[in-house]
Amino acid sequence: MGKKIVDGAYNTMVERLRESHTPNLFLLNYDLPTWQVVDFLVIPKHFFVEDIIEKRKALAQTAHRSGWVGCNILLQNIPLTGKIFIIKNKTVELKDKVRAEWKKTLFLREEKDLGAKGWLLDVMLSFERINRKEFSLEDVYRFEDYLSQKHPDNHHVKDKIRQQLQFLRNKGYLEFVGRGRYRLA
Repeated sequence: MGKKIVDGAYNTMVERLRESHTPNLFLLNYDLPTWQVVDFLVIPKHFFVEDIIEKRKALAQTAHRSGWVGCNILLQNIPLTGKIFIIKNKTVELKDKVRAEWKKTLFLREEKDLGAKGWLLDVMLSFERINRKEFSLEDVYRFEDYLSQKHPDNHHVKDKIRQQLQFLRNKGYLEFVGRGRYRLA
């Protein structure tokens, strides 16, 4: 699928995000010579925040729609749990598995503040990059600089990380194992 996909008008997309009118996004990848579906997945609308939208350069003055500004959707800024495969590597996923993956993150719909949702998604991306089912608070703290750059107005990043981990634990997304250790549920 790549790291990003081309989308429509930047201002329209940002407006839709702020008004919570973003639809779910379905992506299809197929083998052109055989027309065989390789991957078919959905990114639920509750994973869409401004941080996954990249503003493109305005079209040149020589272009038919001079000055128009489009956007890209940055797939690498979406946690793996936000990419729900229906078909993966030419294999149809079990219906119960797809439904379970969908339900696992429905709590994100409740968060209407895009900034707060962005923090949750950034922390989720951080512990996904650890690439272990069980991890420690110290493991997540290693992303403090990254999170500080993404959220420069927050001067208490470690506190915010703990808050987000507690929230994710309370929603059943994570399990608290004890002594600063967590496990993906």
